[in-house]
Amino acid sequence: MDPILVTGAAGGTQGSTGRTVAELLLRRGYDVRAFVHTDDDRADRLRGLGAEVVVGDLREISSVLPAFDGVRRVFFTYPVTDGLLDATGAVAVAARECGVERLVNVSQLAAGPDAPTPHMRQHWLSEQVFDWAGVGAVHLRAAVFFENLAVVLAAGGGRELALPLGSPETVVPLVAAADVAGVAAGILADPALDVDPVCLLTGEILSVGEIVRAFGAAAGADVRYTDASPADWERRAIAIYRDPHVVEHLSKLWEIFRLIGSGHDLYQVTDAIERIGGHPPRTLRAFPGVPAAPG
Repeated sequence: MDPILVTGAAGGTQGSTGRTVAELLLRRGYDVRAFVHTDDDRADRLRGLGAEVVVGDLREISSVLPAFDGVRRVFFTYPVTDGLLDATGAVAVAARECGVERLVNVSQLAAGPDAPTPHMRQHWLSEQVFDWAGVGAVHLRAAVFFENLAVVLAAGGGRELALPLGSPETVVPLVAAADVAGVAAGILADPALDVDPVCLLTGEILSVGEIVRAFGAAAGADVRYTDASPADWERRAIAIYRDPHVVEHLSKLWEIFRLIGSGHDLYQVTDAIERIGGHPPRTLRAFPGVPAAPG
């Protein structure tokens, strides 16, 4: 059986979709070639689960090409940081050279040439490159990951969600990273699956007030929302993420949601999570990644 190449397989702080995809496929009996950036204990865990681990830099074609030997299906994800288009170029060339027939690409919900953040526009360019490469690309345009909010909540000690979102009535489209991974694994496991090349993934639509109540219910403690000023948010965000690229992207994203406000009709829960992933979307109230609130 040809191995399925999974990038980002070690996982990180932004959802760990690659790690989850690798684990799901391994549990289903598929051969997985796990592409990781660092050979550490996370790579050892993948080996323990039966994955073939390759170490390299997705932005470097000399690392990427050997990893594609004998591969026909690929999962591609890249963190919110510099280098997305470099990695896209290397992966697209390698995939085309090696005859890849299905590539599942994690993108963002509003990706497009006129998208409101530079990173979203880069995701749209990435989609175009994979389409031009002719590698059977499916683009998972995902809403805001639960994990994005949980990181901010953790920075607030598990009791405060400080974001520049304006009114508690401001609405945010959300999805569990595990649900995105579940859809990706479903597509990769069934090459014959009839799926739209652009797959929207929104699992839950909540106001900011509903978000803090859901976090509070999950943590068993009161969680408050603070409408941070943009300047205060950026100061906090630099301390949280230590990456100007992430701060720029999220700052603009929160600004757009704040301006849209309570426009519920702009977002809708999509059926692909249940239809392809095999279960209803996870809810924020049941999200296991909520930081424990101090006593």
